[in-house]
Amino acid sequence: MTDVTPAYTHGHAESVLRSHRTRTARNSAVYLLPSLGAGQRLLDVGSGPGTITADLAQLVAPGRVVALETSDEVLALTRAEVEARGFDNVEYLVGDIHALDVPDDSFDVVHAHQVLQHVADPVLALREMVRVCRPGGVVAVRDSDYGAFTWFPASAGLDRWRDLYRAAAHANGGEPDAGRRLLAWAHAAGCDDVEATASTWCYADPDTREAWGSMWADRITGSAIATQLVDSGLAGRAELEDIATAWRDWAAHPDGWISVLHGEILIHV
Repeated sequence: MTDVTPAYTHGHAESVLRSHRTRTARNSAVYLLPSLGAGQRLLDVGSGPGTITADLAQLVAPGRVVALETSDEVLALTRAEVEARGFDNVEYLVGDIHALDVPDDSFDVVHAHQVLQHVADPVLALREMVRVCRPGGVVAVRDSDYGAFTWFPASAGLDRWRDLYRAAAHANGGEPDAGRRLLAWAHAAGCDDVEATASTWCYADPDTREAWGSMWADRITGSAIATQLVDSGLAGRAELEDIATAWRDWAAHPDGWISVLHGEILIHV
Protein backbone atom coordinates (compact mmCIF):
# COMPACT_ATOMS: atom_id res chain seq x y z
CA MET A 1 0.00 0.00 0.00
CA THR A 2 1.29 3.47 -0.86
CA ASP A 3 2.48 5.60 2.05
CA VAL A 4 0.40 8.74 1.66
CA THR A 5 2.09 10.83 4.35
CA PRO A 6 5.37 12.10 2.86
CA ALA A 7 7.24 14.93 4.54
CA TYR A 8 6.62 18.45 3.29
CA THR A 9 9.97 19.52 1.88
CA HIS A 10 9.56 23.27 2.42
CA GLY A 11 8.18 23.38 5.95
CA HIS A 12 6.69 26.63 7.26
CA ALA A 13 9.65 28.78 8.26
CA GLU A 14 9.35 32.55 7.91
CA SER A 15 11.44 32.51 4.75
CA VAL A 16 9.06 29.98 3.18
CA LEU A 17 5.94 31.91 4.17
CA ARG A 18 7.53 35.13 2.90
CA SER A 19 7.66 33.55 -0.55
CA HIS A 20 4.27 31.84 -0.42
CA ARG A 21 2.52 35.05 0.65
CA THR A 22 3.51 36.70 -2.64
CA ARG A 23 1.24 34.26 -4.52
CA THR A 24 -2.06 35.59 -5.82
CA ALA A 25 -4.77 34.35 -8.11
CA ARG A 26 -3.41 36.72 -10.74
CA ASN A 27 0.21 35.53 -10.65
CA SER A 28 -0.46 31.87 -9.80
CA ALA A 29 -3.87 30.87 -11.17
CA VAL A 30 -4.53 33.01 -14.22
CA TYR A 31 -5.26 29.88 -16.29
CA LEU A 32 -8.22 29.19 -13.97
CA LEU A 33 -9.73 32.69 -13.85
CA PRO A 34 -11.96 32.38 -16.96
CA SER A 35 -13.65 29.37 -15.32
CA LEU A 36 -14.60 31.25 -12.14
CA GLY A 37 -17.90 32.96 -11.49
CA ALA A 38 -20.02 34.39 -8.70
CA GLY A 39 -21.88 31.82 -6.64
CA GLN A 40 -19.60 28.85 -7.28
CA ARG A 41 -18.55 26.44 -4.54
CA LEU A 42 -14.78 25.91 -4.59
CA LEU A 43 -12.35 23.60 -2.79
CA ASP A 44 -8.84 24.98 -2.37
CA VAL A 45 -6.50 22.06 -1.65
CA GLY A 46 -3.32 23.08 0.15
CA SER A 47 -4.39 26.61 1.07
CA GLY A 48 -1.18 27.45 2.96
CA PRO A 49 -0.92 31.10 4.03
CA GLY A 50 -4.20 31.86 2.27
CA THR A 51 -3.34 34.59 -0.20
CA ILE A 52 -4.65 32.65 -3.20
CA THR A 53 -7.55 31.30 -1.13
CA ALA A 54 -8.68 34.81 -0.23
CA ASP A 55 -8.49 35.93 -3.86
CA LEU A 56 -10.58 32.94 -4.94
CA ALA A 57 -13.12 33.64 -2.18
CA GLN A 58 -13.53 37.16 -3.51
CA LEU A 59 -13.94 35.95 -7.09
CA VAL A 60 -16.67 33.38 -6.34
CA ALA A 61 -18.57 35.37 -3.69
CA PRO A 62 -21.33 34.95 -2.60
CA GLY A 63 -20.28 31.37 -3.29
CA ARG A 64 -18.34 29.43 -0.68
CA VAL A 65 -14.72 28.29 -0.52
CA VAL A 66 -13.50 25.34 1.54
CA ALA A 67 -9.80 25.62 2.43
CA LEU A 68 -8.15 22.23 2.95
CA GLU A 69 -4.88 21.68 4.78
CA THR A 70 -3.08 18.87 6.53
CA SER A 71 -3.32 20.31 10.07
CA ASP A 72 -5.08 22.90 12.19
CA GLU A 73 -1.74 24.71 12.59
CA VAL A 74 -1.41 25.30 8.86
CA LEU A 75 -5.09 26.14 8.49
CA ALA A 76 -4.58 28.87 11.09
CA LEU A 77 -2.31 30.61 8.57
CA THR A 78 -5.08 30.49 5.96
CA ARG A 79 -7.68 31.72 8.42
CA ALA A 80 -5.53 34.66 9.52
CA GLU A 81 -5.16 35.93 5.94
CA VAL A 82 -8.82 35.45 5.05
CA GLU A 83 -10.05 37.16 8.22
CA ALA A 84 -7.56 40.02 7.80
CA ARG A 85 -9.13 40.70 4.41
CA GLY A 86 -12.63 40.62 5.83
CA PHE A 87 -14.07 37.65 3.92
CA ASP A 88 -16.71 35.48 5.58
CA ASN A 89 -17.36 32.93 2.81
CA VAL A 90 -14.52 30.52 3.66
CA GLU A 91 -14.76 27.27 5.62
CA TYR A 92 -11.79 25.30 6.93
CA LEU A 93 -11.15 21.56 6.73
CA VAL A 94 -8.27 19.36 7.85
CA GLY A 95 -7.86 16.39 5.54
CA ASP A 96 -5.81 14.20 3.22
CA ILE A 97 -5.91 14.83 -0.52
CA HIS A 98 -5.67 11.07 -1.08
CA ALA A 99 -8.91 10.43 0.83
CA LEU A 100 -11.07 13.55 0.94
CA ASP A 101 -13.77 13.45 3.59
CA VAL A 102 -16.17 15.13 1.19
CA PRO A 103 -19.19 13.71 -0.69
CA ASP A 104 -19.11 13.16 -4.45
CA ASP A 105 -20.03 16.10 -6.70
CA SER A 106 -19.65 18.71 -3.93
CA PHE A 107 -17.82 21.52 -5.76
CA ASP A 108 -17.96 23.49 -8.98
CA VAL A 109 -14.19 24.07 -8.86
CA VAL A 110 -11.41 22.09 -7.19
CA HIS A 111 -8.05 23.89 -7.12
CA ALA A 112 -4.54 22.90 -6.03
CA HIS A 113 -1.44 25.06 -6.40
CA GLN A 114 2.01 23.55 -5.77
CA VAL A 115 0.50 20.47 -4.11
CA LEU A 116 0.89 17.41 -6.33
CA GLN A 117 4.69 17.72 -6.34
CA HIS A 118 4.63 16.94 -2.61
CA VAL A 119 2.18 14.02 -2.41
CA ALA A 120 2.95 10.31 -2.48
CA ASP A 121 0.33 9.37 -5.08
CA PRO A 122 -0.60 12.25 -7.40
CA VAL A 123 -2.81 10.02 -9.57
CA LEU A 124 -4.91 8.99 -6.57
CA ALA A 125 -5.03 12.63 -5.48
CA LEU A 126 -6.38 13.66 -8.88
CA ARG A 127 -9.00 10.92 -8.78
CA GLU A 128 -10.18 12.26 -5.44
CA MET A 129 -10.28 15.83 -6.73
CA VAL A 130 -12.34 14.72 -9.72
CA ARG A 131 -14.66 12.66 -7.50
CA VAL A 132 -15.65 15.67 -5.40
CA CYS A 133 -16.11 17.93 -8.45
CA ARG A 134 -19.60 18.02 -9.94
CA PRO A 135 -20.21 17.17 -13.61
CA GLY A 136 -19.63 20.31 -15.62
CA GLY A 137 -17.11 21.62 -13.12
CA VAL A 138 -13.33 21.93 -13.37
CA VAL A 139 -10.30 20.62 -11.51
CA ALA A 140 -7.38 23.05 -11.75
CA VAL A 141 -3.79 22.12 -10.86
CA ARG A 142 -0.54 24.05 -11.18
CA ASP A 143 2.89 22.78 -10.18
CA SER A 144 6.44 23.93 -10.69
CA ASP A 145 9.09 21.91 -12.53
CA TYR A 146 12.48 22.30 -10.87
CA GLY A 147 14.34 20.47 -13.61
CA ALA A 148 13.18 23.11 -16.09
CA PHE A 149 14.15 26.19 -14.06
CA THR A 150 16.72 28.19 -15.99
CA TRP A 151 18.86 31.17 -15.03
CA PHE A 152 21.61 33.51 -16.12
CA PRO A 153 24.48 33.96 -15.47
CA ALA A 154 25.54 30.34 -15.07
CA SER A 155 26.21 29.45 -11.44
CA ALA A 156 27.73 26.27 -10.03
CA GLY A 157 26.19 27.20 -6.69
CA LEU A 158 22.68 27.35 -8.12
CA ASP A 159 23.27 24.12 -10.02
CA ARG A 160 24.17 22.49 -6.71
CA TRP A 161 21.12 24.05 -5.04
CA ARG A 162 18.84 22.44 -7.60
CA ASP A 163 20.54 19.05 -7.27
CA LEU A 164 20.16 19.15 -3.49
CA TYR A 165 16.55 20.33 -3.63
CA ARG A 166 15.57 17.56 -6.03
CA ALA A 167 17.34 14.96 -3.88
CA ALA A 168 15.54 16.17 -0.77
CA ALA A 169 12.15 16.23 -2.47
CA HIS A 170 12.59 12.71 -3.83
CA ALA A 171 13.70 11.48 -0.39
CA ASN A 172 10.46 12.92 1.00
CA GLY A 173 8.35 10.95 -1.48
CA GLY A 174 7.58 13.87 -3.80
CA GLU A 175 8.27 14.71 -7.45
CA PRO A 176 10.01 18.08 -7.91
CA ASP A 177 9.57 17.91 -11.71
CA ALA A 178 5.80 17.63 -11.37
CA GLY A 179 4.92 20.32 -13.90
CA ARG A 180 5.79 18.21 -16.95
CA ARG A 181 3.92 15.22 -15.52
CA LEU A 182 0.52 16.77 -14.80
CA LEU A 183 -1.03 15.79 -18.12
CA ALA A 184 0.23 12.21 -17.81
CA TRP A 185 -1.05 11.98 -14.23
CA ALA A 186 -4.47 13.25 -15.34
CA HIS A 187 -4.62 10.63 -18.09
CA ALA A 188 -3.57 7.93 -15.61
CA ALA A 189 -6.40 9.09 -13.34
CA GLY A 190 -8.87 8.40 -16.15
CA CYS A 191 -9.41 11.98 -17.27
CA ASP A 192 -9.92 12.55 -20.99
CA ASP A 193 -11.00 16.21 -21.27
CA VAL A 194 -7.81 17.92 -20.13
CA GLU A 195 -6.29 21.26 -21.15
CA ALA A 196 -2.55 21.45 -20.49
CA THR A 197 -0.68 24.76 -20.45
CA ALA A 198 2.46 26.26 -18.94
CA SER A 199 3.47 29.58 -17.45
CA THR A 200 6.45 31.06 -15.64
CA TRP A 201 7.44 33.36 -12.87
CA CYS A 202 10.31 35.49 -14.18
CA TYR A 203 12.58 37.58 -11.94
CA ALA A 204 14.89 39.92 -13.80
CA ASP A 205 14.76 43.37 -12.18
CA PRO A 206 16.67 44.39 -9.06
CA ASP A 207 13.70 44.24 -6.69
CA THR A 208 12.37 40.82 -7.73
CA ARG A 209 15.88 39.37 -7.97
CA GLU A 210 16.60 40.54 -4.45
CA ALA A 211 13.33 39.12 -3.13
CA TRP A 212 13.80 35.72 -4.79
CA GLY A 213 17.53 35.41 -4.19
CA SER A 214 17.47 36.48 -0.54
CA MET A 215 14.46 34.25 0.10
CA TRP A 216 16.29 31.18 -1.18
CA ALA A 217 19.48 32.18 0.61
CA ASP A 218 17.51 32.20 3.84
CA ARG A 219 15.63 28.98 3.05
CA ILE A 220 18.68 26.93 2.16
CA THR A 221 20.31 27.82 5.47
CA GLY A 222 17.36 28.16 7.86
CA SER A 223 14.27 26.14 6.91
CA ALA A 224 13.16 22.51 6.89
CA ILE A 225 15.19 21.64 3.81
CA ALA A 226 18.41 22.88 5.44
CA THR A 227 17.81 20.66 8.45
CA GLN A 228 16.99 17.69 6.23
CA LEU A 229 20.07 18.11 4.05
CA VAL A 230 22.42 18.36 7.02
CA ASP A 231 20.79 15.56 9.04
CA SER A 232 20.81 13.22 6.03
CA GLY A 233 24.44 13.94 5.22
CA LEU A 234 23.63 15.26 1.76
CA ALA A 235 25.26 18.62 2.54
CA GLY A 236 27.12 20.35 5.34
CA ARG A 237 26.40 23.75 6.84
CA ALA A 238 29.40 25.29 5.12
CA GLU A 239 28.20 24.14 1.71
CA LEU A 240 24.73 25.52 2.37
CA GLU A 241 26.27 28.87 3.30
CA ASP A 242 28.16 28.81 0.00
CA ILE A 243 24.90 28.16 -1.86
CA ALA A 244 23.27 31.06 0.00
CA THR A 245 26.14 33.27 -1.15
CA ALA A 246 25.59 32.08 -4.73
CA TRP A 247 21.94 33.12 -4.50
CA ARG A 248 22.89 36.56 -3.19
CA ASP A 249 25.55 36.97 -5.88
CA TRP A 250 23.02 36.06 -8.57
CA ALA A 251 20.50 38.55 -7.16
CA ALA A 252 23.09 41.33 -7.16
CA HIS A 253 24.20 40.71 -10.76
CA PRO A 254 22.80 43.37 -13.13
CA ASP A 255 22.17 40.71 -15.78
CA GLY A 256 20.56 38.24 -13.36
CA TRP A 257 17.51 36.48 -14.77
CA ILE A 258 15.54 33.39 -13.79
CA SER A 259 12.51 31.64 -15.23
CA VAL A 260 10.52 29.36 -12.91
CA LEU A 261 8.46 27.06 -15.12
CA HIS A 262 5.05 25.69 -14.10
CA GLY A 263 2.80 23.11 -15.70
CA GLU A 264 -0.96 23.62 -15.48
CA ILE A 265 -3.99 21.48 -16.21
CA LEU A 266 -7.71 22.11 -16.34
CA ILE A 267 -9.71 18.91 -16.11
CA HIS A 268 -13.28 19.31 -17.37
CA VAL A 269 -15.42 16.92 -15.36
